[in-house]
Amino acid sequence: MIPDPLENQMPEFELATGDRAATILVLPQEPNCVRLAAEDLAADVEKITGRRPRLVSRIEDCAGQTVILASVSVKESARLLQFLAPGWAVELEGLWEAFRVESLAMPPGNASPITSALLVAGSDERGTMSGLYAFVDKVLGVDPLYYWTDCEPEKRSRLAWKSVRLAGAEPTFRFRGWFLNDEDLLTGWKDGGGTRVLDYPFYHQVIHPDVAEKVFEAMVRLGFNLVIPSSFIEIRNPAERRLIELATRRGLFVSMHHVEPLGVSAFGFANYWRERGRDVPFAYHTHRREFEEVWRAFAAEWAKFAPQLIWQLGLRGIADRPFWLAAEGAPATEGDRGGMITEAMQLQWEIIRSVDPRPHPLATTTLWAEGSEFMRKGLLKIPDGVTIVFADNNSGWRWQPDFYEVPREERRSYGVYFHHAIWGTGPHFAQAVSPARTHAMFREAVDHRSGDYAILNVANVREFPLGIAASAEILRDFPTHRPDLFLSEWCDRRFGRAGAEAQAAYDAFFDSYVVGDDGLPMFLDGLVLSASRPALDRILNPPTPKAVEFSGEDGESDFVRKYLPSMIASSGLSFAARLDKVRAQSAALDHAGQLADAAHALIPEGDGRTFFETNLLAQQRMMLGLTRWLEALLEAAVAADCGDQTKAPTLLQTARAQMAAVFAAQNLASQGKWHDWYRGDRKMNLQGHKQATEAALVRTNANVPLSTERGSAGATDATRR
Repeated sequence: MIPDPLENQMPEFELATGDRAATILVLPQEPNCVRLAAEDLAADVEKITGRRPRLVSRIEDCAGQTVILASVSVKESARLLQFLAPGWAVELEGLWEAFRVESLAMPPGNASPITSALLVAGSDERGTMSGLYAFVDKVLGVDPLYYWTDCEPEKRSRLAWKSVRLAGAEPTFRFRGWFLNDEDLLTGWKDGGGTRVLDYPFYHQVIHPDVAEKVFEAMVRLGFNLVIPSSFIEIRNPAERRLIELATRRGLFVSMHHVEPLGVSAFGFANYWRERGRDVPFAYHTHRREFEEVWRAFAAEWAKFAPQLIWQLGLRGIADRPFWLAAEGAPATEGDRGGMITEAMQLQWEIIRSVDPRPHPLATTTLWAEGSEFMRKGLLKIPDGVTIVFADNNSGWRWQPDFYEVPREERRSYGVYFHHAIWGTGPHFAQAVSPARTHAMFREAVDHRSGDYAILNVANVREFPLGIAASAEILRDFPTHRPDLFLSEWCDRRFGRAGAEAQAAYDAFFDSYVVGDDGLPMFLDGLVLSASRPALDRILNPPTPKAVEFSGEDGESDFVRKYLPSMIASSGLSFAARLDKVRAQSAALDHAGQLADAAHALIPEGDGRTFFETNLLAQQRMMLGLTRWLEALLEAAVAADCGDQTKAPTLLQTARAQMAAVFAAQNLASQGKWHDWYRGDRKMNLQGHKQATEAALVRTNANVPLSTERGSAGATDATRR
């Protein structure tokens, strides 16, 4: 909040007192998203004071003190703005999502019923929303993520001030979005969102619209403007289309998973042809006409959202794998494969230009996995006008070589794809990338001219509010973000007198993940689970002769080893070497837990305490339980390597107890409205790993080899993003 040197000359503006509340004026010509933002303001004021401001659309319906929302891009609002604050409209005109917020006395000769105003002006509707939500956050003290953090605003009897001034320039990153990916918890938490029709074991229903509303509300409150609202969206399914409608209603741009060019996943492709009585292979190299027909059909539906649509181009296979793994007969060389992707993107771009009414449609292509390597080698030609999006190396939080090696074209825009979450390796249940590391990554994006677009993989949202909040500041106003202060201020705001202790606990938690010689995390939650499978195999099928070390394959495909090596970060190590690393992580997590317990004891009862329990204590305990579970399995595997199977039953009992601790941590994170939060866990499948541990214990006690029951953990395929 900027101090006003003329504050003493300003009449006091009362937003709400014990017996009255101001009115909120939104002209009828304003986009619906601005009206929804005004309703959020009214609801926030009511939460704080018990009084709800009245929302009106005509000046004559205002009463005394009024909050006025005005977008320069709306001519009626621009005229009103020119009357109330001459020069503001010119200052904001033509800018992208810029805003000014100021308390004003009404001009002389004013004949309206308004006596004083809080003017929220934006260059466009998203600028107006950004200004309003900045006021709500910084002045009223409402956490933009209140629903996800359970931190409600402090109650007050009166909201009033003499002067408020806020301003926001154009954001550093033009497009700033979330990717709801691997969203099994979001889809499984609440029934009633609708059924999904796709041949994929991890999703069976659509995110409930009430939950989706809270996702999109949090996004606009934080200043994000783009969302990929689910994985593998089938736009012809009304329940899934509703997600797109809810997002655009909030003023968000919408886009598609990088495996869904023009909104067509392999599952949507199969559905389309099944409805027509055909079983068409997902093979572009043999069925170009069928692909073109589906792309045109889906593009016609997506184009109805064109004012707020960012297309995706590309060619990938089933469940986020390379296209050549989907069917036989695909090109065998990287050059031919890159040529086929180039050909497909050119056709897609032609289709987009034929259905999108905009003279310059917005579109991206995401260089994920093999796309990154093909681009680095010059094997792809991206159509002019399409934004190139570089990806990080999954759970390593480094940009891949193409980010540094691909020359930037003068007339093309570039962006980045960043993982706060990722299934397979993790993090999925527990956050792992610190705000400081996030800032370092985006600093490189800015320095390497890749700051036009940023999409964040946030999985199920609830596990990552800290990283999301840091990213919101970084992407909106990179030059003013202070990574050295952000975490301390964030903890002070939420945990009060325990802020410093909470910060120390968060720092220790982020530092607890052990890294390998390549600097990549070795035992995130997903990597712990994948490392358990060969250990269980070794326990139940000891090698002959003794002391044969683990081969390091982990059952991963050549594709993963070649294009996604960070997803198998520890696979080349022996069981004994893994065990040393796991023990180091266990000790570091234990230290983080001691700091978290100390901070928790200082946090008074209330929302901040509950959030600390669910966001840090539960996650630390979950990771400690998983790490110690793997530690026990590896100890048994090492013993089996040495020909000693007598230790297995006792160590498996320890593993079972540690898995029980993991579920106890999930119970801690399932308080209140979050009951059943983990009900939808199909991706990590902790129940399957628990059952595999118990089955192994039974078999070792009975001396029964694993044989055909191998893989009973229900393990998921880490390559599917």
